Amino acid sequence: MSISDLFDSGFKKRNQDHFAAIVRVAMDDGVISDEEKAFLDRLARNLDITEVDYKQTLKDYKTHPINPPVSYDDRLERLYDLARMVYVDHIKGDHEEIVLHKIGVGLGFSPENVKYVVDKALTLVSNKVDLDTFIDEIKNMNR
Repeated sequence: MSISDLFDSGFKKRNQDHFAAIVRVAMDDGVISDEEKAFLDRLARNLDITEVDYKQTLKDYKTHPINPPVSYDDRLERLYDLARMVYVDHIKGDHEEIVLHKIGVGLGFSPENVKYVVDKALTLVSNKVDLDTFIDEIKNMNR
């Protein structure tokens, strides 16, 4: 096995785990709304999740634990990725923000400030900041 195969499989596994955790968050009320389904469809496409893996994840969502990253920087990096997907897909509206808020809580942000974190994340991404600036700005907003 080559080094590129290891990287590719590790990257793919991380994307699958990330997607599974988001499905689990979306299913917290036992139902995936049409808006959540549309978001998951776009997310699966962006994360390169196969249709077979997608269907299996939806079927067995309870077997996938929500393991938010331990590192605050890793949480911010995942939030950055998700906010960019929302921005690039020109997803607008309350439904998408509700989904992002749920995902933010699933990533380990407190329910009390997740709205502010997500709003700030979407603003930063719309201003096309890089990851380092994003992380610095989110960290500085809590001071």
